Amino acid sequence: MTKRAYDPELAAIVPALPTTMDLSSVEQIQQLRAGALTLGPPPPPDRTDVTREDRRVPGPSGAPPVPVRIYRPKAAAQGARPCVLEIHGGGFLFGSIEMMDAWCQLAAASLDAVVVSVEYRLAPEHPFPAGVEDCYAALRFTAEHAAELGVDPARIALAGQSAGGGLAAATALLARDRGGPALCFQLLEIPELDDRLDTPSMRAFIDTPLWNRPNAEWSWRHYLGPAHAGEPSHYAAPARAKDLAGLPPAYVSTMEFDPLRDEGILYALRLLQAGVPVELHSFPGTFHGSALVAAAKVSERGARETFEALRRAFAGS
Repeated sequence: MTKRAYDPELAAIVPALPTTMDLSSVEQIQQLRAGALTLGPPPPPDRTDVTREDRRVPGPSGAPPVPVRIYRPKAAAQGARPCVLEIHGGGFLFGSIEMMDAWCQLAAASLDAVVVSVEYRLAPEHPFPAGVEDCYAALRFTAEHAAELGVDPARIALAGQSAGGGLAAATALLARDRGGPALCFQLLEIPELDDRLDTPSMRAFIDTPLWNRPNAEWSWRHYLGPAHAGEPSHYAAPARAKDLAGLPPAYVSTMEFDPLRDEGILYALRLLQAGVPVELHSFPGTFHGSALVAAAKVSERGARETFEALRRAFAGS
């Protein structure tokens, strides 16, 4: 592995992390899903101040229902609460609502918000547009059932990490172009946005831990699907969108030694150029997924910033 100036609190764990994964077939990916790919510390105990409810909500036309998990603070609400629609990461190939369960519980409690976490369909079995259409269907359900859920429809934010960040950006584009639902904010953490794989960071980071160019190549190949030809839709790869005007304000985070770094920075810059308020933070000494080392100060700072950004967005809506 190439020697890099990782943050000292992260450097010790780097040798233990995978740099290569066999993502060449559905069978290999399913084996990884089944347990070979187990990362991060064990989850904390469930909170006692938050309720969880699993539902299946109407999916896209002709598609199955979309599983969601709804988190609500147990404390009495002072009026309708803000809402976070959470979209997990996993390179479009992995992940589930279980992956973000602890984060969603913490977000509901810390922000006094309703959190709706989406179990979207995964590639390669379900290539684009299945995943993003599932996320949009969950957003529509949340907005249309705002009164039932105790949600303020003027304070609905999208949040996503990695591929989830890309899906959040794409869902925001769909909401704009389809005339709603209205969004007050988009939280895009280490987002996967560009299938072209031609930024300097994507070309440079071929052996970084957890995520690198070879993994990104398989990720996009499976997400776009075997029938894909020509330039993909910007709802698949938001970096391809020609017009970013009219999108909700954003917080974008990137990591220094992450192949996705530059596409996140460039997307934030283009949002700014389109008149969209953006806060951008690129964390030094970090890599894709380094937030798993939650005790590192740089990870603590990143986690704190995301909640602060959401809190400000809800206060200003």
